[in-house]
Amino acid sequence: MSESEQGSIDKNVSREVGINALRKIGKIVADEEQHDAEKENVLRWLARYGWILLLGGILLLGYIMRLI
Repeated sequence: MSESEQGSIDKNVSREVGINALRKIGKIVADEEQHDAEKENVLRWLARYGWILLLGGILLLGYIMRLI
């Protein structure tokens, strides 16, 4: 195998390794973005309906302690 062929092979291998690494990084970033979106949805739900749950818990506690 000539030196130019070996250099070409090395270049192709290096390129494929780089492309594979970029795919893995892209998957990691996509997973983190999905996790962040899920967390945002949970926080939005708590902001909308959490006060109702808190009020219900306070009323239940008052009922159990016979204050109501």
